[in-house]
This record gives sequence, structure tokens and C-alpha cells, in this order.
Amino acid sequence: MAASSRESVGEDEYDATSTYRIPSTPPFLSPPRHHHLPIFPHCLEAHLRMTQHHAPSLSPTASCFLISLRKMGSVATGRTITGWAARDASGILSPYTFTLRKTGPEDVLIKVLFCGVCHTDLHQTKNDLGRSKYPMVPGHEVVGEVAEVGAEVSRFRVGDTVGAGVIVGCCRECAPCKAGVEQYCNKKVWSYNDVYADGKPTQGGFASAMVVDQQFLVRIPSGLAPEQAAPLLCAGVTVYSPLKHFGLTAGGLRAGILGLGGVGHMGVKFAKAMGHHVTVISSSHRKRAEAVDHLGADAYLVSSDEDAMAAAADSLDYIVDTVPAFHPLERFLPLLKLDGKLILLGVINQPLQFLTPMVMLGRKSITGSFIGSMQETQEMLEFCVERGVTSTIEVVKMEYVNEAFRRLERNDVRYRFVVDVAGSNLDA
Repeated sequence: MAASSRESVGEDEYDATSTYRIPSTPPFLSPPRHHHLPIFPHCLEAHLRMTQHHAPSLSPTASCFLISLRKMGSVATGRTITGWAARDASGILSPYTFTLRKTGPEDVLIKVLFCGVCHTDLHQTKNDLGRSKYPMVPGHEVVGEVAEVGAEVSRFRVGDTVGAGVIVGCCRECAPCKAGVEQYCNKKVWSYNDVYADGKPTQGGFASAMVVDQQFLVRIPSGLAPEQAAPLLCAGVTVYSPLKHFGLTAGGLRAGILGLGGVGHMGVKFAKAMGHHVTVISSSHRKRAEAVDHLGADAYLVSSDEDAMAAAADSLDYIVDTVPAFHPLERFLPLLKLDGKLILLGVINQPLQFLTPMVMLGRKSITGSFIGSMQETQEMLEFCVERGVTSTIEVVKMEYVNEAFRRLERNDVRYRFVVDVAGSNLDA
């Protein structure tokens, strides 16, 4: 479809004030939503089949779900806005008109200012993970200005600068939700390529506006430029969260950053800000000057240089592995000290491999981490202001986004594209 064309989508009406009968064994309480990778599933179709009856008694989880339905705004009475959407697995984006749901009691309407471009956006628009639904408006590194708040919103006011990230909903009742790590909820709602509790599709930040529950927004500190903040809402917290969780924030540690892209460059910056000695590990000499001269890495290792890799054995406390493509781990595990950790952050759709003695004989750990909680995200933003951590970005208009995707695919960006959504006048 030509980039200048527009397409409208009609929405079925939904009465947000209705009371729904929850079946005794609700299909949405035990769906096949076990996300070990950020795959954006669609398995809440059963919600649309609920009938309007009063329920005599509900489980705590079902009650919570029912409350969220009542507090969610109706799409039928929402605003018509424009975003840029992929229509198929070509991943090509073009203008797309759709209906935003009405602002509910705990919702915040934000005017989107900037949105970062993540490698996951590329995966999803091209259906690399096999679960994409179209039309799809991507974008999950969203910074915007509050334009309207629901009657029960207490954390934000009109005019505040806020950020929305990878998820926009959760069940609020499971162990991860109660522990404040809602990103590990098996019923989390993704910011796009998913469905809300009422069965309506979610759409992301490549649009002029979004409606987001206040629980899934963070305040952008005044000392942080909005375009700089956007990549921090995914790439930034993706690195910050595991360093905090695994106790790797103390000064003096020796860090390895494998891969120097959007997440990898933030890994270098956070590790340096925490006082770590940082070694960037890459497949060629091509990024040496960038890593050392621009980002301030202390050392640079080329993984194909056998002598250099052997000399660096047993030297690192941890490795942050950001590579989003298949790569054998045997080459990197010897770099870790006793009890060292290799932390996987790249989304890869095929199995990795390693020899178990390489882990056993050094009591080493191979683990993973997924973004961060809303609390960690807010904490990370404050850390960035305090320590002067920023993302290295290239700001583009929405009309350039398809070229940005092509460049991202060939790793031709230093280090994160950020779309100037407000400056692109999408609704004009």
C-alpha cells in the first residue's frame, strides 16, 4: 500500500459499564500465555463471548478482571487518530486511522511526542516470531504529554511528561504482580500486537496518541530530554533491571558487553556509570573506536581473535549478551570468573548451545531477564539524571520510518532511532 494512503477500521461497540458472567472455569484464567520470549499472543477471544449476567461469586482473579473491564473506556466512544501500521509480514508501515478507546477512570490520554525504534518492532512487523496480527501499529518506547486523565487518576496531571513501555496491563493478582515484577505476569498485556481485557486490539506509540492505565506510566524527570528518555523505557531498563536484581551494581566489577547496538550501548553506559571496568565484545574490529573513544569502554575484544580471547579468560564478573541472533555460547563462557553470570537479553527464535562442563566447572550461570518493572523503570530514569546517563540517538520523522527499519536490519544506526511523532503531524 502506498505510504500516502489511509485506512479506517470500524470497532464493535463495547459497554464498559456492563456486568459480565464469569464462567466457573474461565478460559482467560488458564490460557496458553506462557511467554519465555516477548511474543505478542492473542488468546483472550473468549472475553468477547461473555454474556451480561450478574455473577453470584467470583474468584479474586476474576473479580480483579471484572473491575478492570468496568474501568476500561469504551472504544465506541473514543477518538479517531492516525498511526503508522504494518498490514502484512513485509513490515512496511503506512498511515492508518483507528479508534482509540475512551479514557476510563484510571486511564491517561497522552499526546505522543517521541517513540523509540526497537529491534523487537522489526521482529513483530515482519512476523519473525510467528504471532503477528495486522494491522499493527508498533512502538513501545513512548514519551508523551498528558492530555486528559480519568476521574480516579491520582499520579499524573494534564501537562506532565510521561513514558509508556513494553506492557500496558497485567492480572494484578499473580505472584509476580504482587511482588512488583508485573513484567513476568503470564497474563500481561503488550503495548501492541495484543488485546486488552475486553478483547480490543492494543496499538503502540507510532501514533498521535495513546490511552494507558496510570499503573503502566512513569514520570519523565525534568532533567531528561523526552527524545533521550524514549529508548530508556526499553533498552535502558532492560540492562538496568538485571544488574540490580543480580547484585551487580557495586563499583569495581568487571563487565563484558556482548553486542554494541541499542541495548548494548546502554549496557556500556550503565556499567560505566556504576564504576565497572567495561569490555566490549564484538565479532570484528569495526566498532572498536566507537566502543572505546565514543562510549568510554575500557577494553575491546574481537571474538574471532583466539589469542585475545584466551588472554581474557576468567576475567569478567558478568557478561550482558545483547545479540538478537543465533550465536554459540561456548566462545564466551570461558571469559567468566568463578560464579560469573552470562545474562541473555537478545530475542532469538532458535535454540542456543553450550557444553555443560563449561558452566559446571566454574559454577557459572546462564540466565535471562526481561525489561523491568514499573518501579525499576522510574528508578532507572532517576539514576540516569543523577549520573548523567543518556542514550545515543538519531531522531527521524515518521515518513522516514521504513528506511529506519531497513537500516536497523543491517545494523546501520548509532545507536537508536527515535521517531519525532509530534513533529510528524500525523493527524493533519
